Amino acid sequence: MSTKDIQSFEEFWPFYVREHSKKATRVFHFVGTTAAGLTALAAIALRRPALIPVALVAGYGPAWVSHFFIEKNKPASFKYPLWSFAADWVMWSKMLEGTMDAEVERVMAANSNGQGHAEEETTAGYTHYQAGTNGVN
Repeated sequence: MSTKDIQSFEEFWPFYVREHSKKATRVFHFVGTTAAGLTALAAIALRRPALIPVALVAGYGPAWVSHFFIEKNKPASFKYPLWSFAADWVMWSKMLEGTMDAEVERVMAANSNGQGHAEEETTAGYTHYQAGTNGVN
């Protein structure tokens, strides 16, 4: 996937998961996303738009640090900012549900089997991926 541009969120998600393969990276993201979300809500509730830059730093700061020093890769938000933002929240919710570690295992297994992509299954508004296919639906 590194040689061609990703065309859909369904293609992006497995890429995103692989770029967050280490649990410490995901924890940094969870903390940052939580802090950013709470700060953004405070900005709205308090009618203080000056808090929005604080929310951005609270979210992206820990995430980028984890990419540079834990994963040793470039944040996906540099090339795919909107999909990355959406995927941050999908990962956050999966971590809250306790299903993200299994998602990483599933995507990494599909990738190690030479499949590159995984079959999608949408449940309750989230896209889940199953190993065993060669394309994205």
